[in-house]
Amino acid sequence: MTISLRDQLLGLGFKTPPKPEHKPAHKAAPGKPPQGEQRRGGKPVRPDNRPPRKPGPHVATSHKPAQNKPRTREDIDLAKAYAIRAQREKDERIEAERLKQEEARMRREAKATLATLLVGKGLNAADAEHVRHFEYGGKIKRIHVTADQLKALNAGELGVLQQDGRYLLVTAALLAEAEAIFAPAVALKVDPNAPAEADPYADPQYQVPDDLVW
Repeated sequence: MTISLRDQLLGLGFKTPPKPEHKPAHKAAPGKPPQGEQRRGGKPVRPDNRPPRKPGPHVATSHKPAQNKPRTREDIDLAKAYAIRAQREKDERIEAERLKQEEARMRREAKATLATLLVGKGLNAADAEHVRHFEYGGKIKRIHVTADQLKALNAGELGVLQQDGRYLLVTAALLAEAEAIFAPAVALKVDPNAPAEADPYADPQYQVPDDLVW
């Protein structure tokens, strides 16, 4: 029978080596950094140079679904009424602006047509020695005329038109034609059948002196 090497050694006086004892791992003392961590400035630092993460406070929040109050029939009708009124006011503003622009366009066209009509047809005399006053635009205006022109003007045979701040003496026929094109340009139109007191500036003796400031 073959004897094993272990038995031969035991027979010669060798003893079996004792087995190592398993000691429990010791926990790190309070305040001592765990293995693998170092301290820097009194604070533990991880090997990757990042400070240990602090546990953040856990705030318990409860999210309750919003409870929308159902709209009543009255609320719906009121909202519709507001929407209808807002739309109507918007339409009115748009229409008013459109009419304003249309009026301005027609005014420009009428003034341009009148300017073409009046080219070379003014009867203003360079040697006019009389002043004929009249009311226009809420203010007292005047035009210089001759003695014959003054009589014709007071008789309704002549008239006065305003063009670009100037006052033109024209025939009654041209005055009527200009009035049909752009009525605001008519500055003085005398009705020969009107009573004398209707136009206090028709009589030369009531003419306002030129040096009088109105």
